[in-house]
Amino acid sequence: MTDRKVTRDDLSAAADKFKNWGKWGDDDEIGTLNYTSEEDIIAAAQLVKKGKVISMALNFDNAGPQGAKSTYPSMGRINPLHTMLRTGTDAYSGVLDHRGIRAADDMVVMPLQCGTQWDGLGHVFYEDHMWNGYDCREVTSAGAQKCGIEKTKNKMVGRGVLLDVARFKDVDTLEDGYAITCQDLYETADSQEITVNTGDFVIVRTGQMEAKLRAGTWDGYPGGDAPGFSFETLEWIQDTELAGLASDTWGCEVRPNESVEGINQPWHWITIPIMGMTMGEIFYLKDIAEDCAEDKAYEFLFVAPALPITGAVGSPINPLAIK
Repeated sequence: MTDRKVTRDDLSAAADKFKNWGKWGDDDEIGTLNYTSEEDIIAAAQLVKKGKVISMALNFDNAGPQGAKSTYPSMGRINPLHTMLRTGTDAYSGVLDHRGIRAADDMVVMPLQCGTQWDGLGHVFYEDHMWNGYDCREVTSAGAQKCGIEKTKNKMVGRGVLLDVARFKDVDTLEDGYAITCQDLYETADSQEITVNTGDFVIVRTGQMEAKLRAGTWDGYPGGDAPGFSFETLEWIQDTELAGLASDTWGCEVRPNESVEGINQPWHWITIPIMGMTMGEIFYLKDIAEDCAEDKAYEFLFVAPALPITGAVGSPINPLAIK
């Protein structure tokens, strides 16, 4: 890793080097999720030894990170708005009870990427194109006509691997602005005595979310400075042939970004539209990290399907580690 900033020329070179367009056919809309085979899922199921299920999701409520102060514009993202349509009070008083059943109903209004979530392949464009070379104008006001998140509804199941970089570095949380390198990822895996295989779902812990929760404030979390993946980790992603990658930060890659002015989230520019990798963000990793540290088993059955919302470019999820 160097202090040199990523430029448009660097992005162009990376796009040529890491491009997976056509790898799974000209009509493909799910990218690296193709790496996970049926045999991989069968093998992942054999990892279940304790019958223990650990969620890696934040609760979806008004205490989420989207209401925090940030130097980065929210672009309309808010915390979930949960509203009751009928309540126990209504039932008790006889309101809305004309059908002869007492019950409660509710609804929620929320951006699809306001909490623990997947970035879909229609979320980020490289210039005028999305994954597999589709025109970015395929994402219209009616939703993504190509690469909608619903195309993945039979995916996001396989072997999960936690790489606890913060624990490997012997810190509670990596410092804001710390750029995780390929060496960090390989050395963390070696320290945990685990190998990342083709088709795996890798979850990387920085500790940043836990630090915000301990502090009792999300300020700076959505779009602020953060530890995260350096631009160089594109090499590691290519070499390991991951199905998906996730972290406990707002945007996975290091912030401030390693790029010149005018280029925001350069790592996203390559991973999503060029490599075709679905990316998970805002994962809650405290519980899974503690369990893995205790039993020294950093692999598990990973189950985290997206909601099949037609034409969506992202999805809220409740990712599960089953051990």
